[in-house]
Amino acid sequence: MRAALDPNVLIAALLSPRGSPAELLRRWLNGEYELVVATTLLAELARALAYPKVRRRGTEADAVAFVDLLRRSASLMNDPRDRPRVSRDPGDDYLVALARSAAAILVTGDEDLLALESTAVLSPRVFLARLG
Repeated sequence: MRAALDPNVLIAALLSPRGSPAELLRRWLNGEYELVVATTLLAELARALAYPKVRRRGTEADAVAFVDLLRRSASLMNDPRDRPRVSRDPGDDYLVALARSAAAILVTGDEDLLALESTAVLSPRVFLARLG
């Protein structure tokens, strides 16, 4: 099974060792599913990890190491050129396009994305249940 984790899920996993996002990260590291990323996703993640409210909870070195781990260990896909407007926030359309082009499930906590009528967009908890 392939999944693209929204940066909000990745940040939650990094900041808190408890909860569904952290469990998803552990399961990926244990090889239970294939994590797909792209340059745009990694860039958004790096930007968000530099925000002051996030930075107070971790060091710059931790943030850089986390993004580097994903770049080296996840399946790095090309950013899709075709990004149809499908979500209320056009800044999220690249995530939907990435998941579709990689034949992956998009895992997110973003209500705008979860509101899309697609079984390929799941919350972290629902994706965990799918993993079993």
